[in-house]
Amino acid sequence: MTYCTIIHRAALPSGQRENLAKSGSIEQGNGYLLLSHRDPLDLENLRQTLGCDINTLPLDFDPSQVKLFVTDLDSTLVTTETIDELAAMLGLREQVSAITEKAMAGELDFAAALKERVSLLEGLPETVLAQVFAEKMTLSPGAKETLVWLKQQGITIAVVSGGFTFFTDRLRQIHPIDATLACQLEIKQGRLTGRLTGTIVDKNIKAAFLQQMSKKLAISLHQAVAMGDGANDIPMLAMAGLGIAYHGHGITRHHADVLIDHGDWRDVRYLLLDGLND
Repeated sequence: MTYCTIIHRAALPSGQRENLAKSGSIEQGNGYLLLSHRDPLDLENLRQTLGCDINTLPLDFDPSQVKLFVTDLDSTLVTTETIDELAAMLGLREQVSAITEKAMAGELDFAAALKERVSLLEGLPETVLAQVFAEKMTLSPGAKETLVWLKQQGITIAVVSGGFTFFTDRLRQIHPIDATLACQLEIKQGRLTGRLTGTIVDKNIKAAFLQQMSKKLAISLHQAVAMGDGANDIPMLAMAGLGIAYHGHGITRHHADVLIDHGDWRDVRYLLLDGLND
């Protein structure tokens, strides 16, 4: 049995590298190091010692076989929580953000919390959605080039979100995203009604979406990678061959296979062993 552990740094001081080499063999990747070893490592201790992300891949996960990458939207693909940005236009950011934080930490039922927050948006002009998209929706660092890289590897990319189709649809038009699933805001006479139409994309719907995409591509779940930050993402992360907590809430970190706490989207490429021995 051989474990593969990614050290999310291009190099280490000689003393630290020599200590790690006692556990196994070290290979140089493009921006990271790969340690192959026989015995499990104390990752938390190593993370504190080296001050970077360190992750051991699941034994049954093969990065070369990945065919599907599914990501959450808010605070994962993009840097913001879009519903908080919409609420800010009504002077309600603080109130809505507090609910968002509790929902993402798993302290509130997601569907109920979403309905409550959306109800506070009643009367917001539809034009504000485009304004928020243009002014506030920024991709997370490294996301743009990583999406391109994933497509170059022949990997299908999907975005699944408890956020809104207005934003996921527009991102799909700009970036190499193959499929999206999100919630639909109800709009009448040019203003938000404070209600949703259709299905609320909660944790169960996210997991089902991952299953449906895998079935559509005729691949196993072991060939899928899922990434997110909140409690709403946990079943999806647990189901995928590799579940990534991206700057995740505490509860999400405990249910993920690997953690990106220090880095950004470029670290996804490390986890898929991009550029090993190039």
